[in-house]
Amino acid sequence: MKIATILGARPQFIKASMISNKISDYLNMSEVIVHTGQHFDENMSRIFFEEMGIPKPDYNLGINSMSHGSMTGRMLEKLEKIILLEKPDWVLVYGDTNSTLAGSLAAAKLGVPIAHIESGLRSFKMIMPEEINRILTDRLSKLLFCPTNTSVKNLKNEGIGDNGGRVVLSGDVMYDAYLYFKEEAKKMSPILRELNLENSKFILCTIHRPNNTDDHKRLESILKALNSLNKRLRVVLPIHPRTKAAIERNQLSAEFDFIPPVSFLNILELIRNCCLVITDSGGLQKEAYFAGKFCVTLRDETEWVELVDEGATFIAGSETDTILNLVEDLEGKEAVFNKKLYGNGEASTIIVEELARA
Repeated sequence: MKIATILGARPQFIKASMISNKISDYLNMSEVIVHTGQHFDENMSRIFFEEMGIPKPDYNLGINSMSHGSMTGRMLEKLEKIILLEKPDWVLVYGDTNSTLAGSLAAAKLGVPIAHIESGLRSFKMIMPEEINRILTDRLSKLLFCPTNTSVKNLKNEGIGDNGGRVVLSGDVMYDAYLYFKEEAKKMSPILRELNLENSKFILCTIHRPNNTDDHKRLESILKALNSLNKRLRVVLPIHPRTKAAIERNQLSAEFDFIPPVSFLNILELIRNCCLVITDSGGLQKEAYFAGKFCVTLRDETEWVELVDEGATFIAGSETDTILNLVEDLEGKEAVFNKKLYGNGEASTIIVEELARA
């Protein structure tokens, strides 16, 4: 069995490292890895591949820095050629990026079955490009691997599974990766020493979503809150190129620590040692939960609704006062999360076993 894996963003490579490792255990399974280049940084890509032992991609398309339509169209054209050449038995896609949608469309039009990891997530905000990508990919997929019970229910409510697709509650591959790499991060990451954060109390923050970076008022309001917090709690923000450009373009004030984008091991170590996470990232919300840290989410909704129900994630939007009030409420509280919302760390095994049986 040959599997073509389509990847374009760093979180997808983290998950793929776990799946690729399991696929290599099967003598009758092989994998062709395609990196679309959607989120591309030469240095960061190299670090991720070296740190996590990810197999070098068989193809690197180098498609990035375009509009959504141009990017998806260019990927679709090139992926179609690769699928025709490689003749995979399955196309494997992750999450909700333009790479995910392009891989799914190319496979579907060529009659190649699709397996979707992180299926069934919904923000119920069709204005989000990610929501469009998720829904269309789920509609096209034959194997739908759901990280949570909530995602299974979402697919059932939409009638997905009745059209021949098989829905599997696998658990979350990111939880597998967290468990696997957290001890490695303790041993190998120099980030706390480099930033002089050892035995320090600090907030870890990330901002990268276009609805925050491309909206001047939202970004200004978020930065105002972070500037205020930094007067008493050090704020550390690995800066996304989009965010940096927006701050400079709009001449906004940022009175806290910017650091370059960091590797997965470094981000795990920052999460493990921070007192609180503030983010608009979907992945970081979960990693904060895995590490037993509260998360203030700079969005108006989240696809990880179970984290809100569990009292682990708090939706802040972009209003300065809302962010500050939530942080104040959470200070000094102990984060105790007992539920296994994302499985038992065996999602990768479940997924590859299902593929082997397909």
